[in-house]
Amino acid sequence: MRRSEEFDGVKALLLDMDGTIVNSDAVVERCWHRWAEEQGLDPAEVMKVVHGRQGYATMAVLLPDRPMELNYADNRRMLAEETSSLDGVIPVPGAPAFMASLAGLPHALVTSADTALATARMGAAQLPMPRVRITAESVGASKPDPEGFLKGAAELGFSPAECVVFEDSEAGIAAGRAAGMRVIGVGPRAAAFAPDAHVTHLDQVQATAHPDGGIRLRVTV
Repeated sequence: MRRSEEFDGVKALLLDMDGTIVNSDAVVERCWHRWAEEQGLDPAEVMKVVHGRQGYATMAVLLPDRPMELNYADNRRMLAEETSSLDGVIPVPGAPAFMASLAGLPHALVTSADTALATARMGAAQLPMPRVRITAESVGASKPDPEGFLKGAAELGFSPAECVVFEDSEAGIAAGRAAGMRVIGVGPRAAAFAPDAHVTHLDQVQATAHPDGGIRLRVTV
């Protein structure tokens, strides 16, 4: 039997993009499989660590002795490939209605994608781009570093404790926790990383204006 859980004291929502509101797995797999083969790596093992991080950070995890300038160069090439390859990019189930419900509520996009890629994928998925967005250009450190979520909270004008993060990946969930925020895990990847709540689809989440000026956030699990 399903049960509902309500989060107290919520003032703002911070949303990851890939895997959380946009399903871009088809493109990510195509691009990273190609890169893995170029490096002589097992694509299946590479796919275990790519989600949530910026590309250069993933490459550094996989090839720790490789010069970072090569990772940055490959990351630029990867971003260009992903931005021009939108076949298969679709919204996560429930994302269109969920994003529509956030109009007028404090929320931000916090993604490891750069601005061009985020704009392309949100457009391909036909989802509204939040006014506040923290992209790769906004931070000096990739998730699991909490910098992106802390910047999102600051730009919206709320403390970390007043924010709830929506994430799908191990790196993203770790970043939300490190920022001192509660985390709702979205999709199959998130379940393994013990978020505060886990949903399969975003139609399990309701966000409405609270009479006290905050957000009434209810999750059905």
